[in-house]
Amino acid sequence: MFLRPRYSSDLIGSSHPHASPSAPAPQTTVPSESSLFVPALLARQHCALVQPPERALKTSAHPSPPQPQLLPMAHFMKHSRRPVIYSLDLRELKKVVTALSKAATHFNKKELECLVKVFYSFMEKGQKRSLYEGLDRSEFRNVLHGVFGMTDDLLMNRVFGAFDKDGDNRISAAEWVEGLSVFLRGSFEEKLKYCYQVYYVNGDGYISQDEMFDMLKNSLLKHPVEEDPVEGIKELVEITLKKMDYDNDGKLSFEDFEQAVKKDRLLLEVFGPCLPETEKCLEFETLAFKEINNEFSL
Repeated sequence: MFLRPRYSSDLIGSSHPHASPSAPAPQTTVPSESSLFVPALLARQHCALVQPPERALKTSAHPSPPQPQLLPMAHFMKHSRRPVIYSLDLRELKKVVTALSKAATHFNKKELECLVKVFYSFMEKGQKRSLYEGLDRSEFRNVLHGVFGMTDDLLMNRVFGAFDKDGDNRISAAEWVEGLSVFLRGSFEEKLKYCYQVYYVNGDGYISQDEMFDMLKNSLLKHPVEEDPVEGIKELVEITLKKMDYDNDGKLSFEDFEQAVKKDRLLLEVFGPCLPETEKCLEFETLAFKEINNEFSL
């Protein structure tokens, strides 16, 4: 289970009640409300997440398997983007940017133009390709991995589905910009809706117990444990329902998810990380909006 703080209020600790004013505060970890319902089989992994890196390395009885090596974002964007910007039809670019500027995003017109250029440069099939063709699943997954540091195959496919609003198995320029608007600058409410959309895929309006099982299994099996993983995942699904299923119908509606996450924001990505880290977002903006930044620095 992933309990990743995304807001400064989630990082505020408590001082030790018996510490004297002159004595330094003991180095203890105050568990969040979310960590209290993580079952014993995940307690070791959860403690490793909240300890300082040096201490986590010493106490981890089951080190995590090595993760795929990620290239620096600047290297990826330099070598993955095709040098086709100058072949881009400027009339087509202007038309697309004008249409996008009417949509409700968090970008101004110059930023939209930069994002469309980046989008076009990520398309891999040559200089004659139109903006309207979009990114296919493989190209989009490469961007999620190389630019935003995502490594989970199941969740990358679900993120693709959340971006692909019209369900045509391609990410259009409009879908790219709308998705990045949430990724990079989305409000808490926008990110809440997006995360639910990633986790909910079966079309009936709920996150079912089977879906919870699959997502938690996908996350848990990357962290070896001694106990039976299947029984542990079933237990985790039950505990998650007790924590988040407010109407007690055995599944999670958007209203259940919204109420639980608003009460404890650490539950935003409870079924796995589907938003990029803040540092990855800032790095992407710095590179993508380099033209604009250079204008201001002249």
